[in-house]
Amino acid sequence: MAISRVERPKPALYGPNVPVCTSCGKPIKPYERATHFLCPNCGKAEIWRCEHCRRTGNPYRCPVCGFEGP
Repeated sequence: MAISRVERPKPALYGPNVPVCTSCGKPIKPYERATHFLCPNCGKAEIWRCEHCRRTGNPYRCPVCGFEGP
């Protein structure tokens, strides 16, 4: 018995998740000298920092606890 076109489930798409900078919100390129670490306050959120924000010292904010760092 064939399933009609309307009832077919859509396929799940899997692919790489591109990390974004926590400070500026831009996607981080694979060859960029970025860093990532857990929040120093709560340890629950992963903070990503692009090379530009690291060099200029842009502040970042933890999305879980609200901790703000340099």
